[in-house]
Amino acid sequence: MRKSIHALSQTELIDALKMNNSYILKQFYTLHYKKVEALVLKNSGSTEQAKDVYQDAFITVWTHVKNDKFVPKNDTALQGYLYSIAKNKWTDILRSKAYKNSNVLNETTLTEIKDNKESTTNEQELKLKAAMAAFKNLDQPCKQLLSDFYFEKKSLKDIAQSFKIEENTARNKKYRCMQKLRNMVIAPKKERIGR
Repeated sequence: MRKSIHALSQTELIDALKMNNSYILKQFYTLHYKKVEALVLKNSGSTEQAKDVYQDAFITVWTHVKNDKFVPKNDTALQGYLYSIAKNKWTDILRSKAYKNSNVLNETTLTEIKDNKESTTNEQELKLKAAMAAFKNLDQPCKQLLSDFYFEKKSLKDIAQSFKIEENTARNKKYRCMQKLRNMVIAPKKERIGR
C-alpha cells in the first residue's frame, strides 16, 4: 500500500522527492497549492499567476532537494520553504516594472490560452512533468540565467555582470526565458487539443 504524504517524516518526504516518486510529488504539489493561491489572490494577483508562481517555486524546491541544498530543521520545514520561495517570487513580480507594464496583456493571453479551464489534479501533475522536461530543453543561456536566478539565488545585478549585459537587459532576458519555458509547457497541450 502506498504511504500517504501525511505519514512521512521530513527525511522520508525528501527521500521520496529525490527519487522522483510521482505519487508523493503529486500529493506534495497539490497539498500546498491553495495556500500560495490565497497569498497571490490577496495581493493583486490572479489564479493563473498563482499557478505560475507556485510552479516556479515548486521546481526551485524540487531542484534544491535533489541537489542537497535544503536541510530540514523541523517537521514542516519543506512546506514552509516552498511557501517562502513562492512568497518571494510573487513579491519580486509585484516589484518588477515588466509586471506593471505587461500585467494586462499577460493576463489576457494566459486566459485565452487556458480558456478559463480549471486544472484538475491530473493536469497539474502533467504540467509539473512538462515543466521539468521543458527546463532541460531550454537553450543554454536561458537555462543558465534561470538557474542563476532561481536556484543559485543570484541577484539580477550579479547575473548581468556574469553575462556582460546591463541589469535591465538581464531582467528582460529572464522574463523572456520564463515566457519561453511557459510556452514550451503550454504548446504541447495546445497541439493535443488541436488534434
